[in-house]
Order: sequence, then C-alpha cells, then structure tokens
Amino acid sequence: MDIGNSSQKDPTNVKTVLIVEDDEAIGDLLVQAIEQETSYHAVLASDGFQALKMLRTVKPDLILLDYSLPGMNGLELYDTIHTVKALKHLPVLIVSAETARIQKEIKARQLSQLQKPFDLANLLQAIERLFSQP
Repeated sequence: MDIGNSSQKDPTNVKTVLIVEDDEAIGDLLVQAIEQETSYHAVLASDGFQALKMLRTVKPDLILLDYSLPGMNGLELYDTIHTVKALKHLPVLIVSAETARIQKEIKARQLSQLQKPFDLANLLQAIERLFSQP
C-alpha cells in the first residue's frame, strides 16, 4: 500500500481517495496525480477483492472505480460495498472506456462517471465536485 506524501499532510483531516484500477501504470499515475495536484491522500487496490480487504482498515472518503476489473467488475464491487451500512454514503466515480455500454447500470445507481481516456484536469474536477456535494 502506498502511503504517499503523508508526512506533508495532516492525516487527521486529509480526505482519502481509494483507487481501484487493475492497470498498474494507470493506477500509479492516478495516485501520483491526486497526491501531487490535490490535498488528498490516495491508496490503490488492483482489483475488487483487494479493495474489499483494504476497506477493513482504510476509510476512504471517495472511491475512484474502474469498471473492467479481474474477477469482479466495478459495478459488482460497488453493489458489494453498498450493502455495508457504514459505506453506503461513499461517493463513487466510475472510470471506464465502457461507460456507453453500461450507461443504464450507471444511471440506475446514480453514479458519477468519467469516460476513458480522460484528461487529468477533468478527473481532478470530478473529484472536487464529488467532495463538494453535501
């Protein structure tokens, strides 16, 4: 687990973004971008099962979720997470090259989405927008 720049951030009030991305290069890039361009802390899980395990100890404020994951897709992971009462409130941003194909499922769950490939500025704006929602 990457602890990032935690020495530069007050861990008591830093928001945490859990990134669930199976492409290691993209995952590392997202962690680095969030850590460097925002005041947030980012942690990376490479699949849904690792994310569920991490959720036992990591309490994220937002989940950045790839749809195409090995073993369990992003929507299946979202559904599993949202059966846990303490995690129901978590905002989730689905990031996928397949958003058009899964549009109905995304809308049914009222999820925010970002189409891959995306501009980094758009991703950071989407994260800020989700954190600013009441």
